[in-house]
Amino acid sequence: MTSAPGARPSIAKTARAGNTAVEKALTGYLDHLAVERGLATNTLGAYRRDLRRYVDFLLSHRLADPAAVSEADVMNFLAAIRTGEDGAAILSASSAARTVVAVRGFHRFLLLEGLTATDPAGQVQPPSAPKRLPKAISLDAVERVLSAAGPPETPTGLRDRALLELLYGCGARISEAVGCAIDDLDLQSGLVRLRGKGDKERIVPIGSYAVTAVEAYLVRGRPALAQRGKGSPAIFLNARGGPLSRQSAWAVLAGAADRAELSGKVSPHTLRHSFATHLLEGGADVRVVQELLGHASVTTTQLYTRVTADTLREVYVAAHPRALQA
Repeated sequence: MTSAPGARPSIAKTARAGNTAVEKALTGYLDHLAVERGLATNTLGAYRRDLRRYVDFLLSHRLADPAAVSEADVMNFLAAIRTGEDGAAILSASSAARTVVAVRGFHRFLLLEGLTATDPAGQVQPPSAPKRLPKAISLDAVERVLSAAGPPETPTGLRDRALLELLYGCGARISEAVGCAIDDLDLQSGLVRLRGKGDKERIVPIGSYAVTAVEAYLVRGRPALAQRGKGSPAIFLNARGGPLSRQSAWAVLAGAADRAELSGKVSPHTLRHSFATHLLEGGADVRVVQELLGHASVTTTQLYTRVTADTLREVYVAAHPRALQA
């Protein structure tokens, strides 16, 4: 069967003589990776597979000399591996990014070896992997975690409950919470000053539950911890009276999540994501949530609007007369 005039030959039909300039260049580059850079067998195998596909693509477009490859050709290859136009499997963004890195290394090698005068892949950027949706847990799960914070009426138990209530009460990052000093609190007004990324400050409300928990800790828990230390101004102290570290704060949450018997990993960011998601589900404006979270751009906050899609779908199915099939 003959191909239609002008049709691109598939990879399967591409001649693999192995003696074209581009194939010889590929062999030289793989030898360089194996001998001079000492790549592991599995890593070298991945390079070989990715670059074999690239060379096959070039040959199928009658580009047997690497010196003839342009930036447009590299971009066309990137499009082909994302769509399967070259007859091979469609690659995800992460796999395509790995392949582009291999292609860029290949062309950089050819330039440095003097085999080409230009680097057509130098400005080609790997595709960005889609941003993962933030993980949030239900309000019921949050309450179970908070209730399991630690032994009540002990200095560390009061501290742990206050810490978790603050994290969820204002959506603070873990570094912001452990970085808070006594002077950053205004419990009468229910406000706390947080120092976020780039040392930017913001003042946010913390809610009545957090206020109650923090007050209880400051009155009945922190003094016992503080007397063991050297007068740290930090709100949250460790057993020796020094500032609580991020790692220790993380362990506080992990322990509470285990006691609450939650499945899956629960991190301080889980409480922050849950804080944002629950606000949006309750009708909060996305720009208000942006300010509360300390996001520089509303685009970052808008990720959370996608989290609430399941809730919107449930409401739609339950309320719309033609949402369900007859």
